[in-house]
Amino acid sequence: MKIKKLFFSILIAFIVMSCASNYESKIPFIEGYWEIAEVKKDNRLIKEYNVNLSVDYFKVNNDSTGFRKKVSPKLDGTFAVTQDKAPFTLKIENDSLNIYYNHNDVITKETIIKATNEELIIVNSQGFRYIYKPYKPIDIE
Repeated sequence: MKIKKLFFSILIAFIVMSCASNYESKIPFIEGYWEIAEVKKDNRLIKEYNVNLSVDYFKVNNDSTGFRKKVSPKLDGTFAVTQDKAPFTLKIENDSLNIYYNHNDVITKETIIKATNEELIIVNSQGFRYIYKPYKPIDIE
């Protein structure tokens, strides 16, 4: 009986640790230039973006802090950048990877559902699901 209890305790600990590492594995994919492809709510398409005049740039530091900034691509391959940026902290909690923004002492939370090379999906507290694709510059040559 003790061996059975020990086995189940080890199994549960392994599952908990593997879930945490699963969320941690998303973090390296967040950083970069992302353009919004569509917005959904309750599995309904709210808006589809065929052309974007701005792109979201995410910078993630080693301590799970970072910032999000809107940038506008220019034809020469550079970006027009504003001074505005939204600092954030990433936290793994309650089986999810959350991103907390603190702007003028107002804290907002979003949940990162998916982060890969191909797609970034973020859900806000109102249930809007933002689906991003990696930004690819327009090649006019």
